[in-house]
Amino acid sequence: MKALPAWCLLVAGVVLGGVAGGTYGAVRPSTYTATSYVVAVPAKQSDTQAALGFAQAYGRVATQLAVLGDAQVWAGVPVATLRDSVRTATSPNAPMVSVSATSTRRDLAADMSNAVSRALTRHANHAEDSTHVTLHQFARATRPMEASSASATVTGPVGASVGGLLGGLLLLVRPRRTTDAGPAASVPGPATAADAQRKL
Repeated sequence: MKALPAWCLLVAGVVLGGVAGGTYGAVRPSTYTATSYVVAVPAKQSDTQAALGFAQAYGRVATQLAVLGDAQVWAGVPVATLRDSVRTATSPNAPMVSVSATSTRRDLAADMSNAVSRALTRHANHAEDSTHVTLHQFARATRPMEASSASATVTGPVGASVGGLLGGLLLLVRPRRTTDAGPAASVPGPATAADAQRKL
């Protein structure tokens, strides 16, 4: 039976990877991300640089237990869910904190984001006398209209690329077939004792 050409391995990798990636994108539940924003405002005894510094600090503590413990009451989900679903980000140029929450439900994503923003604002403002900085809600999270997770049209080509890459690697490391080089040279056996005496 004639062996298949080497490039078939590459084609198979592309096809299988594309099918696997497309199936994953179609079967995986869609997820949605909602984002709210809070801004740090300096008091009369402070300045914008101080507000910027505290905004960076509040961005780090927003996902700590003290804040999430209060946020779970308004979000209606356990602290563990908030810890896994909520991410924060800050800007080096603006005293603002973004709070993003991801969920398979649009409304829950918005509720979790707003709950964490509210809890963070309350915790920050309790320390206003010492920090001279207050947090204010800049923008509430709204129900996202489009999914943030990758669709099958995205995961399919990605899977095909990965499959093609693996197929190419297998081509490089596969054993090479050697070509026929004619009959192997025979190695003479050891001379017998009679042959040795005849030569003497």
